[in-house]
Amino acid sequence: MSAVIHADTTGDELAAIVAAAAASEFSLTDRASRALWLHALADAVDADRAELLAIARIETHLSEGRLDGEITRTVNQLRFFAGVAIEGSYVEATIDSADATLLPPRPSLRRMLRPLGVVAVFAASNFPFAFSVLGNDTASAFAAGCPVVVKAHPGHPELSRRVAALAERVLADSGAPAGCFGLVEGIDAGVALVQHPLVSAVGFTGSTRVGRALFDLACARPAPIPFYGELGSINPVVVTPTAASTPDGVAAVASGLAASFTRDGGQYCTKPGLVFVPVETGFESVLAAALSGVPGHRLLTDGMETAFARGSEVLLERDDVEVVFDGGSSADAASPLVVAVSLDAFVAEPEAFLEEHFGPLTVLVRYPDADPAALGAALRVLDGSLTASIHHAPDEDVPTLAAALSRIAGRVIFNGWPTGVAIAWGQQHGGPWPATTASLHSSVGASAIRRFLQPIAYQDAPASVLPAELADGNPLGIPRREDGVLVVPAATADR
Repeated sequence: MSAVIHADTTGDELAAIVAAAAASEFSLTDRASRALWLHALADAVDADRAELLAIARIETHLSEGRLDGEITRTVNQLRFFAGVAIEGSYVEATIDSADATLLPPRPSLRRMLRPLGVVAVFAASNFPFAFSVLGNDTASAFAAGCPVVVKAHPGHPELSRRVAALAERVLADSGAPAGCFGLVEGIDAGVALVQHPLVSAVGFTGSTRVGRALFDLACARPAPIPFYGELGSINPVVVTPTAASTPDGVAAVASGLAASFTRDGGQYCTKPGLVFVPVETGFESVLAAALSGVPGHRLLTDGMETAFARGSEVLLERDDVEVVFDGGSSADAASPLVVAVSLDAFVAEPEAFLEEHFGPLTVLVRYPDADPAALGAALRVLDGSLTASIHHAPDEDVPTLAAALSRIAGRVIFNGWPTGVAIAWGQQHGGPWPATTASLHSSVGASAIRRFLQPIAYQDAPASVLPAELADGNPLGIPRREDGVLVVPAATADR
């Protein structure tokens, strides 16, 4: 590991990096080339796994197994978006032929989504690979045809530089346009990146406080730009009375919760931080037993450890809070903490229990199973979350709960836990404020590419100016809607 001390990116350096990205003409590259570059990046990360893993172990305190799995995820994300680029349906190619018999007459219209421009990506602290320099935001922006400038996270600076150097080398060697990727460091550089007039969109994963400040900067620009922030999420869970009606049911839910909220020290945006449990089921004692052997975990940064200790202390000082389990955190490790409150106490002051605690802490809310209306009223005060979960009996219908939780969450999980976000076409990783700043979009899955695209329609355009995706005869063989009919070429359907 290098002993060189790196200074923060200066204003002149940042301006040069962004200007190079804007001048790279990356948006003019074809989808096949972008897929090739994404595969090349994936291969290089996989090949350098051992060295990257060693740096990450030192900087993040995360386990080798966790980091190794995250490298695999990062490689898979890059390859996944290469496939999304090749498949081509994401451009939403649409053709309406001219028809003078309609009222009003219809001209020839050809519409598609095109790259937005330079994308600024703010790396996350808790995923030093999968949501960092070559993480999901970078992969989806590249697939869309957007050059990327990454703001490195200070929690793993050496790893960020090492991955950025890898990316620059691989892109150059494989023929990608010069300047299409860059890295900047420092708080001032992050602010300047959001404000730079050549930056067209921002992808951010981090705290609500920092995300909101940058979001406001993006909106305050003379020409505001989209800011796709993934911020704080409490990820509520509801355990139905039927699910907790037997010892086996209680044990299954308690053990699952113990594993989920303590996983990697509770440092997940999808950690279940608020759990509604029916009263007098014995759930608390079973959960405490499940946590008895769970060790403390060093958090990613000193600041996070301080914030976790402060947040825990605030909860423990409340008269309406009962301690269910306290593993006794030390100066260098955060141990599991579970507290419980009554439903009345929660409804009386919900803001006290809806704050995200980044670390192994969860709050139980005890509700009377004889009064479903009371639980419904409590669910109506919940803030937006990335996820919400329902644990119910196999033959139990829960449409009312599902409707209530789908109002505040982007992903509703049944008899499962939210810690784990699959890379898939059907994935949704987003939610209403404060989970994200743009609940219409996802930051994981194929639809994440939509954030970095904008529509354009060509009216009565000569063939010479049309992109290949809109040309007569569909030379690229992509799914298109032609005169209202979805047309999927056989070669695409077979992929």
